[in-house]
Amino acid sequence: MKTSKSSGLLRGAFILGTAAILSKLIGTIQKIPLQNIGGDGVFGIYTTVYSFYTFLAVFVTAALPAAISKYVAERTANADERGTRRVLRAGLLTACSAGLVMALAMWLLAPMLSRWIGSEHTLLPLRAVSLALLVVPPMAAMRGFFQGMQQALPTAISQVSEQIMRVGVMVALLLTLSAAGASDERIAAGAALGSLAGGIAGLSVMLLFWRRYARSRAGKAGLEPAAGMTRLEAAEASEAAFGREQASGGFDAGNARSGGVLEARPGENDLREGESADSARRSQDESLDGGPRRSASGTRGWIKLLLIYAVPVFVGSLSQPLLGLVDTLTVPRLLQGAGWGDLEAMEQFGIYNRGIPLVQLVFMLATSLSTLLLPAIADAKARGEEARIASSAGIALRWLWLLGLTASAGLAVLAGPVNVMLYADAQGTDALRWTALSAAGGTLGIVSAALLQGMGAVRAPALFLLVSAALKLALNLLLVPQMGISGAALSGAISYMVAALLGVLLLARLTGLRGGARAALLQPLLLAGLTALAAYAARLLCGGLLSAAGLGGRAGALLTSVAGVAAGVLAFAAALVYTRAVSDAELSALPGGARLAALARRLRREN
Repeated sequence: MKTSKSSGLLRGAFILGTAAILSKLIGTIQKIPLQNIGGDGVFGIYTTVYSFYTFLAVFVTAALPAAISKYVAERTANADERGTRRVLRAGLLTACSAGLVMALAMWLLAPMLSRWIGSEHTLLPLRAVSLALLVVPPMAAMRGFFQGMQQALPTAISQVSEQIMRVGVMVALLLTLSAAGASDERIAAGAALGSLAGGIAGLSVMLLFWRRYARSRAGKAGLEPAAGMTRLEAAEASEAAFGREQASGGFDAGNARSGGVLEARPGENDLREGESADSARRSQDESLDGGPRRSASGTRGWIKLLLIYAVPVFVGSLSQPLLGLVDTLTVPRLLQGAGWGDLEAMEQFGIYNRGIPLVQLVFMLATSLSTLLLPAIADAKARGEEARIASSAGIALRWLWLLGLTASAGLAVLAGPVNVMLYADAQGTDALRWTALSAAGGTLGIVSAALLQGMGAVRAPALFLLVSAALKLALNLLLVPQMGISGAALSGAISYMVAALLGVLLLARLTGLRGGARAALLQPLLLAGLTALAAYAARLLCGGLLSAAGLGGRAGALLTSVAGVAAGVLAFAAALVYTRAVSDAELSALPGGARLAALARRLRREN
């Protein structure tokens, strides 16, 4: 049973991780035409307004889905079908309400926000991107529901569909508006409308999966929709049938009437020993005949629970968006104070943000994997399986620390050719190198925050976030006037690492997690160093050969970057095999991992 659960978790993690990489690759590709077609000015304006959108959207795209996922997983573990539907109903109501309020606020307050930023060119793009908040929240809530059901495929397909539509619409509007000679702010506003189109596509996918899920539940209950019966009526009939079979509701009747919610304890929904069949039927009838008053009370109760859990998670999930918002509100103004004009400061801000999409690729993978950890950690905590919590936490921290540190090292040494390959020139290469270092601390911070939230310690990541944001603000004020955009990049790397270390220290204290210096520092540093060395050697060799052949520019940078990445990946894989940084058992748990583990053992024997 445990092996099956672990395999299912890892398969889900693999599916979500793959979808995250693919969708973020699409999102990264989006930045290339945005900068190449619109220029650094459009890129800077778009990045500035998008930071406000991502800051607001964290609640409905990360925090609320995490809460929905947690409670759906708990209700599912108790075979409470009605409870899972009530969680989703409450989650959708909360998400849609929050999205509407945030969209209106962003639209109406756009003039004030543009003054805070210090650029009037951001007004129209701010209003354009606010429209996405009308469709993204229900999409994200449904993703949380399916993740709580341990179904990763709906979220994966929705993520990819959202990104494809977003980028397609954005590129089409970029080309159209640029050809028409539109101003930078109008081009940026057109690009921002891609988020609305992507949200519509992602929501459509989730609705299709929900339709299939509702039909499957109706079929299992023997209630295929009859002629004239709506899907909603069929779903409600399915709930009633399931309730009659299981004698299970998610709430105590008396508590529901008073508007409260009771957490179900093991065995609480079972019929008490000696209870008569007539008494059982009366109890079931009371739970099913509560009518709208009982349903509304249950929905209110679940909304309260979701908010209690989601608000601290929202604060704890703000690491990257809040630091981005700090940059948005400080860097352009600090650059203007150093002598740059309005549009020039926006261009410099765009150059500074060139490295952000590459780091976000790593963050997106870490976030997707961490989101999947929440139900598993919550389940282990509910069952009192402390050893399982410590084991899962140790594996997650080690894997994602290896991922983040190695990605930081590889991107730092390849910053020059990657910059030219993607953005046509080498402006801001030093800033890109410093930005690359953010991947290490940011990845570790994401997974440690997710583990703490899964254990119920939702306030600690929020506190660490505030420390990180305050440090980022102070370092920006200190370093940007001296180092320009490189100072902003360096301050971000330091802030991420401080928040991550605070989270890991608390996690070690709560779980009793122990890790020697070899496993925690020496092995990861060795792997990252070997990866960076291999990538750097390939960069020098390939660069020299291409220079001798007279091949430079973006084509030469592309070949150099590909060679460096390939060399780094091979070095990383070889180091994993021979240092045993990942055990054969952990490798075997991955999809297709049994063959990889066998190959690793054979390679070690042969050498």
